[in-house]
Amino acid sequence: MTEQPADTAFQISEEEATEILRSLLHKEGNWTDWGAKCQKLQKAGYDSGVIFDRTGFQAAQQNLIIVASQVFDSLVQEGADAELLRYYEGPRSDVLYEFRILTREQRLAAAVLGMEKKIDVDEARDIAKAVQDFARLSQVPAEFTRDPGDAIAYQCWKRGKQKRDLAERAKLIAKGLKFASSAGARTAIESLLQDFSTAPARSSPLMPIHRLQGEDELARMVPLAGRFPLTAGEIAGVEALSIEEPFRTVTVGGERTLVPLPGWQAILKSIDPVAILWPSERLPRSLSGKPEEVLVVIDRTVGEWDENRYYLVDSGDSVALKWFENAPDVPPLGELVLILRAKNILDENNITEPWQMDD
Repeated sequence: MTEQPADTAFQISEEEATEILRSLLHKEGNWTDWGAKCQKLQKAGYDSGVIFDRTGFQAAQQNLIIVASQVFDSLVQEGADAELLRYYEGPRSDVLYEFRILTREQRLAAAVLGMEKKIDVDEARDIAKAVQDFARLSQVPAEFTRDPGDAIAYQCWKRGKQKRDLAERAKLIAKGLKFASSAGARTAIESLLQDFSTAPARSSPLMPIHRLQGEDELARMVPLAGRFPLTAGEIAGVEALSIEEPFRTVTVGGERTLVPLPGWQAILKSIDPVAILWPSERLPRSLSGKPEEVLVVIDRTVGEWDENRYYLVDSGDSVALKWFENAPDVPPLGELVLILRAKNILDENNITEPWQMDD
């Protein structure tokens, strides 16, 4: 039926798998049970498509209930009371799924708030992001606490101060008052009813974009044969470099790829630079022109936080470039040096062939 994984720790018998599939088909238990069973099957090597064919649980639904059941288990481990657990068994797997980005302690606090306010999935997503962003603040504003309700109230207060449109501001005030848990947060939100001055929203800085233009910038790597004297065999044994466009990258020894860069000041000042091929549409700010693959250069040696810089951070499944309005609590992986766009060449042969002129 399926290929078993190399790790035998998760293997199950055919009889046990058949019983789990039958149980899922008849939806025995609740969604937390279904999530645990789907995860057990997947760890045993059963493809999500096979599980769908046998149970009716689509792949996306399997992923949701597996992750949500893991969040539910973390609530149990954090000592959530029976009433809270019954509420989320409700079923409210979609709400708990949004809390996956939070720590265990944050999940419990957010889950308590969610039960108190009877939130939907969109509000759960807003709470999770607000709590995560609020946790990165090096200093909590005096009017607010670390409670998740105050975290989303802070976001409403901050955005409300930047809104000139009274209808939009009123929506944010109502939302902030709904979730604010402390008297200070409520006072801050209510102050927006009298204070109609707007604080300009700080925009993220421009990104350091470069494009190779002239032929003199097209650096070339040359293999080094060694130091004189050398034998003919040593010269012949030097492996030719295979150069791959558009950034003229070179793979060395099949393990490491190098890319030549011009000796620009930003590159020379970097202490521990690393380059990453990056789709332009996944950058923090959009670039002009059609989407293309660009070269992002970061310095893994990070200096003092600078509000005019972008930083490379761990965002869970992958790294991401982010700009922080305030100093982040979690040390970034690196700071952005520059973003390099590939050169535009109408005729690449013009670079390597001599000029030809009419007599």
